[in-house]
Amino acid sequence: MSNLDFLAVGDIVCEPFIRLKEAEVHCDKGAHKCELCMRWGDKIPYDYAVYMPAVGNASNAAVAAARLGLGSALRAYVGEDLYGKDCLTRLTEEKVDTSYMVTESGKNTNYHYVLWYESERTILVKHEDFSYTVPTLTAAPKWLYLSSLAANSLPYHQAIVKMLDAYPDTKLAFQPGTFQMSLGTKALKELYKRCSFFVCNKEEAGRILDTDDLDDVRGLLVGLTKLGPEMVVITDGTNGAYAFDGTRMMYVPMYPDTRGPFERTGAGDAFASTVVAALSLGEPFERALLWGPINSMSVVQEVGAQKGLLTREQLLEFL
Repeated sequence: MSNLDFLAVGDIVCEPFIRLKEAEVHCDKGAHKCELCMRWGDKIPYDYAVYMPAVGNASNAAVAAARLGLGSALRAYVGEDLYGKDCLTRLTEEKVDTSYMVTESGKNTNYHYVLWYESERTILVKHEDFSYTVPTLTAAPKWLYLSSLAANSLPYHQAIVKMLDAYPDTKLAFQPGTFQMSLGTKALKELYKRCSFFVCNKEEAGRILDTDDLDDVRGLLVGLTKLGPEMVVITDGTNGAYAFDGTRMMYVPMYPDTRGPFERTGAGDAFASTVVAALSLGEPFERALLWGPINSMSVVQEVGAQKGLLTREQLLEFL
């Protein structure tokens, strides 16, 4: 691909969504910790299941960018199995460049299970330990978008930083996954310093900065910026999102929609990747922030993280 606007890097996964009928949710005081409960040792009926290939943070981001008209590619690993072929087929259908994809023999493609109850989901995850290596780029991307990887990926992160040294004009966007946050900021120190755009939710910001004071959003934004990123965004679910570019504190609400969410998977991915896509298209930060909630609003009206993603024309109509 000669026009590489957006190169996403991260794990790809196949997910069956299982729509539950008979379950209950029990929350501790304040609803910060909830549990999904079903009868133990019984046969429990479900409504239906939907199979979703080629999903995951990075794949969702690559598809979002492609739908918005960017030259988009994905670097991810699949196994030499049917699910891996499904992923490659799906990406090709979405006009995502697959030339940087790797099919690794002797490995299984990541396969998760999504338990979907009401508008929320609980995901059972298992990451395959792939032999991560950096891609040989045929063109310098405008943006490299890094997201969730497996627990064995620390050397891969370090190699990515070194690779980016050869492409000083390429901007790095970082949407950390669970294992990346568990690695800690010291282990990923150089990555944070290289980062142009960083995004996480409020609870994740507290975890990254090792603080329980989640009400001090300003402090969270400043703390993340001190790690190195030029632009930081903290999402807060239905409360909208907060941003800081080192000078200006900004806030963007949810896009107004009278409909309740149908299924929330992928709302955060849609927001984050759409903001980066807007930046890649030359939008200033304050306007790019307005793009994100629109794609999130659309995604939660469909099952899965990709079906509701908008084209640029559709998004601009909402804007």
